[in-house]
Amino acid sequence: MVTTDTFKRGFYKGITTFFELSKILVPVYLGVQLLSVSGILSIMADFFTPAMSVFGLPGETSLVLILGYFSGGYAALGAMAVIKLTSIQITTVSIMVTIAHSLITEGAVVKKLGVSTMASVLLRILFSLIAGFLFNLIFG
Repeated sequence: MVTTDTFKRGFYKGITTFFELSKILVPVYLGVQLLSVSGILSIMADFFTPAMSVFGLPGETSLVLILGYFSGGYAALGAMAVIKLTSIQITTVSIMVTIAHSLITEGAVVKKLGVSTMASVLLRILFSLIAGFLFNLIFG
């Protein structure tokens, strides 16, 4: 049963979560929008288009992958909001970022567990790229 107290706690947690996510999403969105308006994003896109076409993605998504790999999924979401992608392309990027996200932070955790950080990072990136390629091959 939903009581007034339950509603208040849920509302407070929802607002808190909103502001926490906004700290990541808004600056990334604005940064990518500035890159887009300044023309830097299109220069970057032209450079990465050949590599990204292997995954059926436009060159701009290289920035999304870099942000996702190093900052995390929310940064990738903020960048994806600026770039026009099809549902297949969004799914491809999401799969790739889900496999290899927050590599620096999780690399530190893996190191504390006694596992090779470099091996862990390289495997995650490799499997991310393989999954993106296969998804594009099957559905692209």
